[in-house]
Amino acid sequence: MTNPHLESTLVLIKPDAVQRGLIGTILARLEAKGLFVLGLRSFVFSDELVREHYADLADRPFFPDLAAFMTSGMTVAVWVSGVDVVAVTRAMIGATNARDAAPGTVRGDLAASTQRNLIHASDSPESARAELARFFPDGPTVAENQAAVRAIYATAETGS
Repeated sequence: MTNPHLESTLVLIKPDAVQRGLIGTILARLEAKGLFVLGLRSFVFSDELVREHYADLADRPFFPDLAAFMTSGMTVAVWVSGVDVVAVTRAMIGATNARDAAPGTVRGDLAASTQRNLIHASDSPESARAELARFFPDGPTVAENQAAVRAIYATAETGS
């Protein structure tokens, strides 16, 4: 059963993070924050999927490099759920340019590049819905564990 008070978002652990062995580190940060991993899948981006997912960047001069990078190796897509999860996750990952990212964020602690910045997270609830549908067309793999939801959030935050 899905809790209507919990939001969902997409996190992509990009090829540089995978190649550096940071999948577990990134997932551990999300879970330690009290967010729920409801789906996980690994894949290699096709050229078509890069063009679809990054359509808003297709006319930017850096797009060919971005496309080459995103198709260079395995990516891990993660369905993440929690109260205000889009904003919480965005704050956790840090600024796009990792050199500007605050210490304590994923990028601030683990990355040094703008394009090789380890992670993507949806930037709005609307983007999250579209991106989750793209990468998890059958929905989440598992439902929230309601006992865990109650352990992390007050009843007033979740209605459960």
